[in-house]
Amino acid sequence: MNPPPQSVRGRRAMPERVTILGATGMVGRSWMGLLESRGVQARAVARPKIDLIRPASVAAAVREGDELVVCAAAWTDVDCAETDEADATRANGASVGVLAERCREVGATLIHYSTDYVFSGDGTEPYAIDAPINPVNAYGRSKAAGEAALRDSGCEHLLVRTSWVYAPWGKNFVRTIATLAADRDELSVVDDQRGRPTSAEGLASTSLALYLGGACGTWHGTDGGDCTWHGLATEIVDSLGLACRVNPCGSDAYPRPAVRPAYSVLDIGATESLIGARTPWQTAVRDVLERLEQ
Repeated sequence: MNPPPQSVRGRRAMPERVTILGATGMVGRSWMGLLESRGVQARAVARPKIDLIRPASVAAAVREGDELVVCAAAWTDVDCAETDEADATRANGASVGVLAERCREVGATLIHYSTDYVFSGDGTEPYAIDAPINPVNAYGRSKAAGEAALRDSGCEHLLVRTSWVYAPWGKNFVRTIATLAADRDELSVVDDQRGRPTSAEGLASTSLALYLGGACGTWHGTDGGDCTWHGLATEIVDSLGLACRVNPCGSDAYPRPAVRPAYSVLDIGATESLIGARTPWQTAVRDVLERLEQ
């Protein structure tokens, strides 16, 4: 497999015609809010109008004249992908290829998201964009298929790999821990998986900054710093001032159908060189905790 390309072209102007796919999810909703704050009225598209299992419905959502299409829709159920890899790959792989072909036809740039799970997780240093792709679960394989389809399409694109995404809304680790810790005296959280937490709102801001800065090809977008899930949970509990004790444990305490990478820290050096240092994950977590939706 050829290494993913990464380049920087001339700066882009703020787009006027934007379509957000998956606009009701964590990242899509963040994009909608970000663009509104910048005076851009984006077109929101979500289920049931699009269905990733039906790739044609995704392509049909792209309009003639679109300048930018953001695909924030994906199959994200990591464990379910183990028993339904065909549909997961159709959603995260085939749909991406069909969408990219459509964007190429209309001349739109496509921003698409991938994951730290395309890597094996046996590394000891942050994964560069051209590190070998070697996913250890079906979800990672499905996202790797989408990456390949996007690169092969000839579409002008910005592929952003990210990790451990959360927001004040939606189903995510930060909201879950905040809820559980408010009701329990103690929690056990795995301490043998390390990555970079990423605020969905920060991810949208990072992606837009990369786009405006002329970034093309594959980039990594996360918040700054890294931690384990236990470290993240401890920060959540401490920030909320809760008395709940957070105990470290191994992944074997919570057997799951899909293997999780032990180390999936993404190298964001190139991203920070182009658009500046990313917000420390602790700062982003505290900001989100102040705005949690019930």
